[in-house]
Amino acid sequence: RLHTRRISRAAAEQRAGRAGRTEPGICYRLWSADQHAQLAAQSLAEILQADLAPLALQLTRWGVDDPAELAWLDEPPAAALQQGRDLLIQLGALERSEQGWKLTAHGTALSDLPMHPRLAHMLLQGQRLGLGRSACRLAAILGERDLLRGVEDADIGRRLAAFDAPRNEPALDRGALQRARQLAEQWQRLIARFPVQEAVAEPDSERWAGLLLVMAYPDRIAQRRGEQGSDYRLANGRAASFVQVDSLQQHEWLVVASLGGHASQRNARIFLAAALDPQWLPRYLPELLKPEQTLEWDARSESLVAEQQQRLGALVFSREPLKDIAPEQRNRALCAVVRKQGINLLPWTPALRQWQARILLLRALDMQQGGESVWPDVSDAALLDTLEDWLAPWLGKVNRLAHFANLDLQAILAALLPWPLPRDLDEQAPTHWTVPTGSRIRIDYSETPPVLAVRLQEMFGNRTTPRIANGRMALKLHLLSPAQRPVQVTQDLEGFWSSSYAEVKKDMKGRYPKHYWPDDPLQAEPTTRAKPRK
Repeated sequence: RLHTRRISRAAAEQRAGRAGRTEPGICYRLWSADQHAQLAAQSLAEILQADLAPLALQLTRWGVDDPAELAWLDEPPAAALQQGRDLLIQLGALERSEQGWKLTAHGTALSDLPMHPRLAHMLLQGQRLGLGRSACRLAAILGERDLLRGVEDADIGRRLAAFDAPRNEPALDRGALQRARQLAEQWQRLIARFPVQEAVAEPDSERWAGLLLVMAYPDRIAQRRGEQGSDYRLANGRAASFVQVDSLQQHEWLVVASLGGHASQRNARIFLAAALDPQWLPRYLPELLKPEQTLEWDARSESLVAEQQQRLGALVFSREPLKDIAPEQRNRALCAVVRKQGINLLPWTPALRQWQARILLLRALDMQQGGESVWPDVSDAALLDTLEDWLAPWLGKVNRLAHFANLDLQAILAALLPWPLPRDLDEQAPTHWTVPTGSRIRIDYSETPPVLAVRLQEMFGNRTTPRIANGRMALKLHLLSPAQRPVQVTQDLEGFWSSSYAEVKKDMKGRYPKHYWPDDPLQAEPTTRAKPRK
């Protein structure tokens, strides 16, 4: 496939030299001098961007475990070399030894074949099933330019059929076919020494193309997304699609031999692929299927779903319901649901949020004094971090999202406070405060400092601002009008009586003349009525 990309300045200079290869000439660059200056100085060395599986195979054959043992113009990237080794392990070509890596017998056979290890593996595995001829033809197709000119059809089986019936293919590039035939025949002679172990029926049929390609590209097995469409997901986790309607879209399972596209594109483009009969995998390549027990949250049913799966990398090949689930595994999955959806998934009440705020206030006061606190961190973040410790033991009856609402969250959270902390909490951060009239007024801990909202007239005769936490924090008083609106917000009650009260009294007398507004609030009787009883 041809790709359009910018070259380096060095490559541009090299190409300019070709203008004068036989006689003096002129080279025209079809870009500006500014664009030329922005080009990379040098082209990236091939070893820094190539698939290093062939190199990894040769290094292991030479007994080189660490590439630093050799002198390189550009040392191979460690990540790319490891990717190459991972592929060879998947192909059964490498294994660990006491000294490092070593080739298996299969790996040695792969290194004897003059092609990429993927294709060499396909040839040897295909020969084992009596599909050596088709495997060699497929390898030749992949190594040559496309046998079909001007055809967008991605079906590699159509190219394979052209070997035996070239007259049936009007778009055939006969020159490319001739070279592919020569390569295929050459490779057939190389693999003829390997025995056929389990011959399949009709080995020359193009229907085997998918199975053969799986041998070369197990990471490119693809499953269609949904019942219809052109989008597929690959075993390696990538997304790929056909750009236009293709005959292969009718198949749920494919193997992709060639794909590409821009890095900015969400889906890679499928250029060459073959249909795959999924029943062949457990029969001929069972080692590709990895069993896995999964326990996941199903957003549609809002419930836990346990399955015994057979997986192909990122793809689920088959699944069966799993009834017996370990309680620990189940509880971990439910905790993960709470983390994902947030702590508010649990049945919080306003009273519980106040309880949380009271503890956090006392903890913060302790920490401000530079010491440790006996009060646990019950912030939302801390609770989410420790779900397995405090919530998991209570999840035995939770299977669906709605079941979380049935949890006794008050009892669950109360277990976080060992005795005597519950008693100390009520003493140091009480839920209510008794004002001079005897009314018990709820304290609001959702703010810092906490708020005590009380009618101004109920505080007559009281000089001191109420304090909590063993006197470490004064409450913020919201002194209310008869209409329950704040007329003053203060943490200095005595200062309010001696300063601002006179202005407030004047305003309140005008608005609420029937109510009691004494000139000396410190000598006045507190009341819950419009005027005190006589």
